[in-house]
Amino acid sequence: MQTNFTDEQLADSGVAESEKILRKCVHCGFCTATCPTYVTLGNELDSPRGRIYLIKDMLENDRPADKQVVTHIDRCLSCLACMTTCPSGVNYMHLVDHARVHIERTYKRPLMNRMTRALLALVLPYPARFRASLHAARLGRPFAPVFRALPGLKPMAAMLELAPASVPKASDFAKPGTHAASGKRRGRVAILTGCAQPVLKPGINEATVRLLNRIGVEVVVPEGEGCCGSLVHHMGREHDALEAARRNIDAWTRAIDHGGLDAIIITASGCGTTIKDYGYMLREDPAYAGKAARVSALAKDITEYLATIELPAPVNAADLVVAYHSACSMQHGQKITVQPKALLKAAGFTVKDPPEGHLCCGSAGVYNIMQPEIARNLRDRKIKNIERTRPDLIATGNIGCITQIAGGTDIPIIHTVELLDWVYGGEKPEGLPAIKTRKLEAAE
Repeated sequence: MQTNFTDEQLADSGVAESEKILRKCVHCGFCTATCPTYVTLGNELDSPRGRIYLIKDMLENDRPADKQVVTHIDRCLSCLACMTTCPSGVNYMHLVDHARVHIERTYKRPLMNRMTRALLALVLPYPARFRASLHAARLGRPFAPVFRALPGLKPMAAMLELAPASVPKASDFAKPGTHAASGKRRGRVAILTGCAQPVLKPGINEATVRLLNRIGVEVVVPEGEGCCGSLVHHMGREHDALEAARRNIDAWTRAIDHGGLDAIIITASGCGTTIKDYGYMLREDPAYAGKAARVSALAKDITEYLATIELPAPVNAADLVVAYHSACSMQHGQKITVQPKALLKAAGFTVKDPPEGHLCCGSAGVYNIMQPEIARNLRDRKIKNIERTRPDLIATGNIGCITQIAGGTDIPIIHTVELLDWVYGGEKPEGLPAIKTRKLEAAE
C-alpha cells in the first residue's frame, strides 16, 4: 500500500511503525473471509482491510478520530484471525492498537460510553474491586431488561447478564508465596495470578500449581504482580497499560534475580498475548526495554510449557469427547494450535475440532459488554458449531471464552489445565460429567 506521510509525521514512532505496517498491505482481501465482524455484518468497513483504509486516512491526514472511524474500530474484536490469514505479514495488531491510542487522545465519546469505559478500567483490573462489583451485580440483575431497552445502557445490561450467580471465595493460591515441588525439583516458574480469572475461576490456577508441583516444578507467585494490562490496552489507555506492564516486569524481574525462572506461566491466553508483546510495548523505554524483552521471552501458556515436559502416566481416565475451543488469543495471537489438543489426547480424551474454529466466540476482553449484540451473535454461532461435534464437554484456555460460551449452553466448559490436573492425579473439576470416568488399573 502506498503511503504519503511527511517526515514530521514519521518522527512520531507510533506513526512510523504504523506506516511500515500499512506499506505491507496489498489489498488482497483474504482477511475479510476470516474476520468475524465482516462475516457477521457484511460491511467492508467492518473488515480488517476496511479498517486499515480508515486508519491510513486518519493518520496520513493527521486528523482527530471521527464517529465513523470510532464506530468501526470499536467493532473490531482484536481476534487477530486476519493476521493468521494475511499472506503479506501485516501486523494488524500493532496497527489497530496505535489507532485506539489515537482515538483515546483525540475523540470525545458520548457521556455514557465514557462512563462505562471508565468504570470497566476502574474495576476489572483489580480483583478486590471486581469481586465487590460482582456481589453488587446480583442486586442489579433484575434491572437488566430495563437497561437493555435503553441504547446508552445496553453495556450495563450486558455486565449484569454476564455476572455469575455466585462468586467463589478468594483462593490462597493467589497470595504471594512459593509452592514447593514434590520430590526432586526439575524446574522453577512464576505464575500470573491476573485480575478477572482468580475472581471468577480460582480453580484454574489452583489446578495449575497442583499439577506443576506434582511433576516437580516449583511455582512462585511474586509480590506485586497483577493485571497484565490487556483490558486497558485494548481500550487505548496506553498509560495505564504500560504502568501495568512495568509493575509486572518489576515483580518478575525480582523473581528472576532471586532464584531464576524457567518460564512465566500464563493460564489466560488473552493475557499471554499481551505479555508476550511487552518487549514491543516498552521498546522505547530505556529503563524497561531490556527487562520487558526478557519477560516476553519467558512468557509461556501453561499448555506450551507442559508440552516441553515428560508427564507421568495418567491416574484417572475419562472416556469423554472434548470439543476443543481454541481461543483467538491462543491460535491467532500466540500461534499455539497443536499443544493443547496433543496434551488432551495424550491424557485419554477424544478431541474434536468444531467447524469454523477460527471465528471468535465474541468475548474479546470487554467486547461482549461494549458490543453485546455482535458478541451474542458470535457466541450463538460458536455454540452451534460446537454442538455439531456432540461433545461431553468443552475445553479451552481462556477465562473470557469460558464465561462467554457458558452463557449460551448447558455443555460443561472447563479449562484445559483443570482436565490435565485431574487426569494426572488432581481434583475432579467442577462440572465434569460424572459418566464414563474411572481409575486406571495400572495406577492403583
